[in-house]
Formats: sequence, C-alpha cells, structure tokens
Amino acid sequence: MDYPALAGRIATLTEGETDAVALMATVACEVHHSDARFDWTGFYRVVAPGLLKVGPYQGGHGCLVIPFGKGVCGAVAREERALVVPDVEAFPGHIACASTTRSEIVLPVFDASGALIAVFDIDSNLPDAFDEADRAGLGAILRDTFERG
Repeated sequence: MDYPALAGRIATLTEGETDAVALMATVACEVHHSDARFDWTGFYRVVAPGLLKVGPYQGGHGCLVIPFGKGVCGAVAREERALVVPDVEAFPGHIACASTTRSEIVLPVFDASGALIAVFDIDSNLPDAFDEADRAGLGAILRDTFERG
C-alpha cells in the first residue's frame, strides 16, 4: 500500500475543507477504494459522552450505535489508541456488524484541539490483514486531515 500517495490525494481533495463530516466522507471513500483488503471502511462519530454513532462509510451496513464499552471501536474510543485485531473472533466483546469480517484496524480521530471526535474503522474479510505499516500510514492521514488548525 502506497500511503504517501494516498495521503497526497486526500490532502489535495480536502484542501481548505474544515467540515468534519465532509472530511470523513472523503477519507472513507479514498481509503476504501485504495486497497482490496478493505471490505468496510468508515467512521463512528462521538455524539455524546461514551457513545459512538455511525458516520460516513463505504461498504455494507455498519452498526448504528456503539457504546465506548463495547467492541473494538468502543475500546479504541475509550483508550484513545489504535488497535490492530488479526482475528476478530479472539477479541473479547467483538461486535459482529458483518459476519464475514475476520480482521480489523481501528484508529482514534482527534481534532485540532486534541478532542476525540471519532474512530476510523476498517474491516477485512481476510484474517490478519493489517499491520504496523497500516497503523502508521492511516494514523498519519488522520492527523494530517483532522488535526490541522
């Protein structure tokens, strides 16, 4: 995966945009279509203390609401750190929004003030589909897109 090229495309497409939902929609679309491993790509937005709701995404239906205490997305929101899950069946409390999902990567999304505004979730139907290069590349894109002042 060529994360620098993907980051460049996203930066060009989002230049001057400040609306978080518009940014999320663009990032979800560009990331989803950049790699065949990605079966569901999207955001869960922080809408209340301890609560995520589905935001812009690409792929099949996502879960509508995820409490911070549930699943991989909830754990990332609660702990404010990225998680790579090679086997979702082995993750305690995993929420199966799609029965075909085998592995997952979820990253926290912060705004320019450092507040958690969402988590970015990518599901794959392949086991062990994600690694540290994905975490680093995606993390850089999220920082560049959402934390800019």
